[in-house]
Amino acid sequence: MTGVILYSAGLVLPITAPPIAEGAVAVRNGRILHVGERAWVRRSLADRGIAPTEVHWPGVLTPGLVNAHSHLQYTGMAEVGRGRYHGFEDWAGAFDPVYERGRDWAADAADGAAQLIRSGTTAVADVVTDVEAAAALHDARLHGITYWEVMSWTNADWARTGRRQVEDALDALPAPPGTGLSPHAPYSLEIEPLLEIPDIVRERGGRIHIHLGEAAFESEFAHEQAHAWHKAGLTSFQELRDAGFGTSATEFVDQLGVLGPDCHIAHGVYMSARDRAILRERHTSVALCPRSNAVIGLEEPPIAAYLREGNPIAVGTDSLSSSPSLDLLADVAELARIARSQGYTDRDLHARLLNAATLGGAHAMGIDVGPDRTGYLAVGALADLAFFDVPSGPDAVVELVEAGAGRAAATVIAGELRHATPAFDASLPANGDTA
Repeated sequence: MTGVILYSAGLVLPITAPPIAEGAVAVRNGRILHVGERAWVRRSLADRGIAPTEVHWPGVLTPGLVNAHSHLQYTGMAEVGRGRYHGFEDWAGAFDPVYERGRDWAADAADGAAQLIRSGTTAVADVVTDVEAAAALHDARLHGITYWEVMSWTNADWARTGRRQVEDALDALPAPPGTGLSPHAPYSLEIEPLLEIPDIVRERGGRIHIHLGEAAFESEFAHEQAHAWHKAGLTSFQELRDAGFGTSATEFVDQLGVLGPDCHIAHGVYMSARDRAILRERHTSVALCPRSNAVIGLEEPPIAAYLREGNPIAVGTDSLSSSPSLDLLADVAELARIARSQGYTDRDLHARLLNAATLGGAHAMGIDVGPDRTGYLAVGALADLAFFDVPSGPDAVVELVEAGAGRAAATVIAGELRHATPAFDASLPANGDTA
């Protein structure tokens, strides 16, 4: 259909504007044409001679959710994610043999993408380790960034063949969506690759994503030469630790130029106040994945501190190898619980967490600006929408944040209806044409 679809709902949550009771979003050619009160949008369209096809949902309409950290290729490794572990090494001991057996990574990644869409997600940061899974976002027509993961390179091997291999892998990633590199973690690469990976990405206008603060090993500790490691001729973070330097992993990668507004980190659990300040100074977002942290046996992320101090935050599910599901709102609910348990009492908690799960994730990947912007509902943005079976009353945002998992009613990506429950199907026009 080439005309205008008017999606109206009992409550519309634009994110960058106040909630709209009995609101509407007009969509044409995959983009948002109008947002506002239902009656006003209908009048505005009529004044322009436009007769839209209307789809009305009595519940809640939000921007599509943005999953800021996942590994879709591990969707078939749920047997690992169903366990409970005593730390990163314990979890890796369960993960490695299952991974090494091999799977149909392309099929597993496609399954993961479908699960995301069914849960209201329209954009994702997907970290890819095996080339067979590299087309998952492209093939599913999801927005976001495909990040090629880089790990286990020594300085010597990197200079010999590593850089060229990584450049070739990055250049081969299918687009759209966007592409980038994910240096796995500060402890899984030596210094030369960590120094050069940001340059490789930035030369191409891509993005960077790194696991940081996921292991207690990365925490800083008191040492008389805590900030002099870069003068000691060390080749890796592991050597730094073996030599007794107390510098945190966050400060380590910051010294190497990894962080910045074109980079976002995953997890951010073991972060001191100084580490969090570095992230703010570099305008680097953190994607929090609390359910994954719990499965692995890590501490809870310092969400209350991130909120109080003003760090830009996003939300991720991680993969089914360390999480019960790919439903982002389940992680949002867990963050709300953790924030309260850590003493966060401000009344803005639910609004800020919903922001983190939409605009915050888009901002982390740099897709909140430009011609293909997403993560919020505004004129000209991509028509990425999520509908939820949540009553549209005064407590709708609280209920969505605390109990919205499993309640996605429909998902629209770039104006195309990609998922609908039977209840939502019943609200469609008789011919069902909303593409």
